[in-house]
Amino acid sequence: MTLLLAGLLLFLGSHLTRVVANDWRTSARERVGPGAWKTIYSVIAIAGLVLIVQGYGLARQAPIEVWSPPAWTRHLAALLMALAFILLAAAFVPGTHIKARVGHPMTMSVKVWAFAHLLSNGRLADIVLFGSFLVWAVLVYIAARRRDRVAGIQYPAVAASRDIIAVVVGLAVTVAFAKRLHASWIGVAPFG
Repeated sequence: MTLLLAGLLLFLGSHLTRVVANDWRTSARERVGPGAWKTIYSVIAIAGLVLIVQGYGLARQAPIEVWSPPAWTRHLAALLMALAFILLAAAFVPGTHIKARVGHPMTMSVKVWAFAHLLSNGRLADIVLFGSFLVWAVLVYIAARRRDRVAGIQYPAVAASRDIIAVVVGLAVTVAFAKRLHASWIGVAPFG
């Protein structure tokens, strides 16, 4: 669990600097330069991600059950994951009504992903991992929306066809992940 916690601290901590220490982040970035800042930031984030993967893998070898989720939570999680992948796709398709409404669909996607996995997993490592990402995503989303309001930023929608693209891509990725990728990458079949 120590590796998992260290990884979460590095990865999520580095991604929280704009929320909790924006003035420090700005001055540090100016001091070292944007290129060096991105390099340092990337190294810390990648190190954190590696530790998360290793720590989570180790924690799964000796699981501590906190609660046993009912079977229906897996089905609800599957529906939520479809929404999460649609939101993620909308983050990369410019001019969607989804982005116009949500503002930051990628961060919202992380919130939905984490919540879905909290519902359907009851082991301590799962609660720590997905709970941390959920708290992080909530904080980042609130801060991003606040920055948008202060700066008067709006995300205009171009056409409904953009939303259709996001929905189709999101659903296709959902199916691919549920049928193949989750089992091969994570080692757990969502419905197996």
